[in-house]
Amino acid sequence: MNKVVLISGASSGIGFSTAKYFSEKGFHVIGVSRKYPKDTYNFDYYLCDISNQEQVTNLVKQISSKIDKIDVLVNCAGMGVSGAVEYSSLEEIKKIFDVNVFGQFLLTKSLLPFLRKSANAKIINIGSVAGELTIPFQTFYSMTKSAINSFSEGLRIELEPFNIQVTTVLPGDIKTDFTKNRQMPDVLENDVYSERIKNSLARMAKDEERGMSPLIVSKVIYKLANKKKMPVSKTVGFKYKLFVFMKRLLPKRFINYIIKKMYG
Repeated sequence: MNKVVLISGASSGIGFSTAKYFSEKGFHVIGVSRKYPKDTYNFDYYLCDISNQEQVTNLVKQISSKIDKIDVLVNCAGMGVSGAVEYSSLEEIKKIFDVNVFGQFLLTKSLLPFLRKSANAKIINIGSVAGELTIPFQTFYSMTKSAINSFSEGLRIELEPFNIQVTTVLPGDIKTDFTKNRQMPDVLENDVYSERIKNSLARMAKDEERGMSPLIVSKVIYKLANKKKMPVSKTVGFKYKLFVFMKRLLPKRFINYIIKKMYG
């Protein structure tokens, strides 16, 4: 019987690429997102807003009639907001936390009974290097990804007795539609911040346009899903591994200075 993988955020970007890759490798793939992919796909698909408790409950009912276990859960769903903290609204901050943090919690919580039925289940949460290195004018995105790091580490310890492993994948810049779908700020430049916000977001967009293919991340996720023992976290890309290593080794003031020069 084919192993079952459920992937959230499977309509585009890393999620869609990963769903296609696992399907090609013989997995029974269940894709989940708020809308269907624009491109053709060859796996099962369910519409669900994972930040909505009722929709997640309905999703569980739907898939329970088709499967009795899940071997791998890949939490890929995510969104981005940007801008200065001073001009951010509570509404947009709640929105990004609903999707990037609370949605992952709701989906994971609801699927744990299915994961427990697998002989060696895996939960792979997609974080970001931005969760390790806070990016100015993307502060709330960094906060959500930092929260996912803690979520994964706590969950890993809690679920160890059930033979369910948990890890966080930390990609750097990826070339996807995430860049154009990022929610842009109402205030892009003014007399207070001058062009700092606009220049920072332009630098971020440029880095992402030159970023890695999502397939590189998909292959890392696949390798982790087939590992006997997953690491606590996995950074993707040599230069991003170097950034994370430097952050843990060098003084915080120095790292902060580098990030300010790049994005501040």
